[in-house]
Amino acid sequence: MSKLVTIYGGSGFVGRYIARRMAAEGWRVRVAVRRPNEAMFVKPYGAVGQVEPILCNIRDDVSVSAAMQGVDAVVNCVGVLNELGKNEFDAVQAEGAERIARMAAAHGIDRMVHISAIGADAGSDSAYSRTKAEGEAGVLQHMPNAVILRPSIIFGTEDQFFNRFAGMTRMSFFLPLVGTETRFQPVYVDDVAQAAVLGVLGQAEPGVYELGGPEVKTFRALMQQMLEVIHRRRVIVGVPFWAAKIMAGVLDIAKFVSFQLFPNHILTRDQLKNLRRDNVVADGAKGFADLGIESVTLESVLPDYLWKFRPSGQYDDIQNSAKNLQI
Repeated sequence: MSKLVTIYGGSGFVGRYIARRMAAEGWRVRVAVRRPNEAMFVKPYGAVGQVEPILCNIRDDVSVSAAMQGVDAVVNCVGVLNELGKNEFDAVQAEGAERIARMAAAHGIDRMVHISAIGADAGSDSAYSRTKAEGEAGVLQHMPNAVILRPSIIFGTEDQFFNRFAGMTRMSFFLPLVGTETRFQPVYVDDVAQAAVLGVLGQAEPGVYELGGPEVKTFRALMQQMLEVIHRRRVIVGVPFWAAKIMAGVLDIAKFVSFQLFPNHILTRDQLKNLRRDNVVADGAKGFADLGIESVTLESVLPDYLWKFRPSGQYDDIQNSAKNLQI
């Protein structure tokens, strides 16, 4: 019988790519998510019955344990960029990660891959970064041979980075940015998935890997590249941190006093703290080269999914070419 892997958060942005690759490797894939009915799109990744969504809540011991019954490896892709309801940073990124590792050890599972993030730091003033580090510590406490992946900002068809800002260009001639000179090292989602699969297959040495693409660019430069891809001219406006702090504070207070009826999906105070720091691979850190992976460039991928934000969508290039024709 083929081997079985449980991917916690396997229908999310990164998880779905790992699920697809694991199915291609011939493994049976159990996609553990809170809403299995919304994860049915993963089933065609493999043969009939090879990829199956199941109900799981990583805040619950019984649920996590049940999802890993009889598996050969586990992958944790669960994380949150913004706290909402009971899905707080501590509960999901620290306690949830530790719970999966603890249960995996109890089940005698010897392979675990954990998706963390560049900037994970137990001493950080950001709850996001601090809990990422606490999650890593919890994983290593119970699964010392785990493979931990720390990607920079991840791009790909379903990303919430380039898609979000490209969407903003449809509504305004201005593109407001906080931290215009903060540096990022964008990494393609399928490259992260490939690294995770190597960990599951035992083809990656245990340890922490920081994953960044071949290019390091400022936030402003990334947005300029995006604007070139979508054929739009917009004025990039740098928002000072002091002004952004006031705005984020007001939005966070509105979320609190409304009992989260008005969640803050724009800018939180915690996100602002992270925007002050570069998000790039540290000197001397293990990365793609150690895994034998050649990472994909932004230029080769962005046009494949950002074309829909061009003024004429998929016909934009045709129309521009037609303008140059001489009658």
